[in-house]
Amino acid sequence: MRGQTPNFSRLQALAGVVGGGLFLMFLASGTGLAQAQQSTFMGGNPSRMPSDKISTLRLKFPKGSRSNWHTHTWGQLLMVEEGKGLTQDRGGAVKEMLPGQPWFTKAGIEHWHGAAPDVDMIQLTIYEGEVKWLEPVTDQQYRVAPQR
Repeated sequence: MRGQTPNFSRLQALAGVVGGGLFLMFLASGTGLAQAQQSTFMGGNPSRMPSDKISTLRLKFPKGSRSNWHTHTWGQLLMVEEGKGLTQDRGGAVKEMLPGQPWFTKAGIEHWHGAAPDVDMIQLTIYEGEVKWLEPVTDQQYRVAPQR
């Protein structure tokens, strides 16, 4: 039988190509057998919640820059990623914010935040609702030595 090709029907060949493609799609989708048998959570899997109303920002404040006084209807969570930040609640002391230390300001509290005078700051911000912007922070208010 030398020189003869195997006797496959077109249907068998098509089924092989489609089956192979589906198998590759299954593996590429991240639901392969090894992953299906493994979970990254114990005791149940959390479900995603809608986050249409939540704002997340990553802002770079040049040294010496800061926001105006403002409030948030829900509150605001800040985290300094790089550099050094300053913040103040109206009537309170200026506080220093360092990388890795979360900072939460409750709803309705007038406050400001920004970079320290001598170093840039990268800040992660999460808030929900509206921001009410108020007057600028004066140089005199900003230049008060921060408490640690």
